[in-house]
Amino acid sequence: MSEAHAIATLEKIVSRETMQKFSKMHQELVKWSGRFNLVAPTSLSHYWSRHVLDSAQLFSIAPTRSKTWLDFGSGAGFPGMILAIMLCEQEGATMTLVESNGKKAAFLQHCARITGAPVRVLQQRIEQTKQSHVDVITARAVADLQQLLTWAEPFCGQNTVLLFPKGKSVEQELTFARKQWDIDYQLIDSCTEEGAKIVKIGKFARV
Repeated sequence: MSEAHAIATLEKIVSRETMQKFSKMHQELVKWSGRFNLVAPTSLSHYWSRHVLDSAQLFSIAPTRSKTWLDFGSGAGFPGMILAIMLCEQEGATMTLVESNGKKAAFLQHCARITGAPVRVLQQRIEQTKQSHVDVITARAVADLQQLLTWAEPFCGQNTVLLFPKGKSVEQELTFARKQWDIDYQLIDSCTEEGAKIVKIGKFARV
């Protein structure tokens, strides 16, 4: 997908103010990446397609008006910070970003300040995070499904939904995860990469 196509798609689904906040984050990402390795350098030229739209597509898949969001291993903010910026227009919604790397956590804090996103950044490991039920859990390129479900279990209430973007190896990950988990899931085509999927999980339980 071209950058122009990604931008045109985003302009149809978010406000001008939200697009401006995405642009602010891009400027800071380029600036910070000159000093720290926040993302793969080659992906900076594909910011709108590889990072923003790839993250933003999760918003419409989540239950309507979800209030509490949790993102594992947030890195430079994809998908968590992008979703948090979109939550600016949803009163009372909050996003918790869990990132153990100090430089990446500092970047997330900075992005929260300049965009006004309703974000709480926790610089710690996922296993150390205080457990409370949330509406939506997201994670991208952090771990395989089996590990993500292990991390997610303590945060899941009756209606929690998990949204995990995955590449072409998703079926292999599902096969492995189903050895330990009974999973109620949907596979949704990614709009940014052919063959990639979003795994949407409702109920799951240990076998």
